[in-house]
Amino acid sequence: MKFQTILNVIFGVAIVVLCVLMIVLRPAKPAAETVAASPAAEGGMPIAYLNVDSLLANYEFAKQAQETLMSKQENARLQFNQKERTLQKEMSDFQQKYENNAFLSPERAQSEYQRLQKKQQDLDQLGEQLTRDIMLENQKLNIQLADSLTAFLQDFNADGRYHVILSNNAKDNVLMASEQYDITNEVIRGMNARFKK
Repeated sequence: MKFQTILNVIFGVAIVVLCVLMIVLRPAKPAAETVAASPAAEGGMPIAYLNVDSLLANYEFAKQAQETLMSKQENARLQFNQKERTLQKEMSDFQQKYENNAFLSPERAQSEYQRLQKKQQDLDQLGEQLTRDIMLENQKLNIQLADSLTAFLQDFNADGRYHVILSNNAKDNVLMASEQYDITNEVIRGMNARFKK
């Protein structure tokens, strides 16, 4: 136990010494280079944040993608509901015929029951397939949006004026920041201009 504690202290001291040596021995950057590359020289920090909710609400591609996805969801829901109503009517008719002994034989009733069960299974599978399709479409759109944002931000920050660009969803990640660090409107304008091209 004592040996482990001594080892931990030695490693801790070694790490501190290495950090101090790296800071002291690091070559200094020319003053002109640091002033040109850093917004901190202008009174700000080299970071920015982007409100993703605002971007998604105002970026034309995101709005069109959302409308397309909602339209596909609605069409899938209508298709499923129509088939479900048809099946429910057939099941209701079957129940009524069964209660009134309208089938010519028990085998015929059993055959009809099995047919309706198969239709129910097919309907369940259709519901699962439609859900999977919508999820895949949503995932594809999210990837396209992320790629579009990443590509834009690489061009937008090609000059390296920001060292870090944070995302902020409904004040989730950045709890408080000065407005000078918010680049949301600038990014929305730039992405919309790029999308229109």
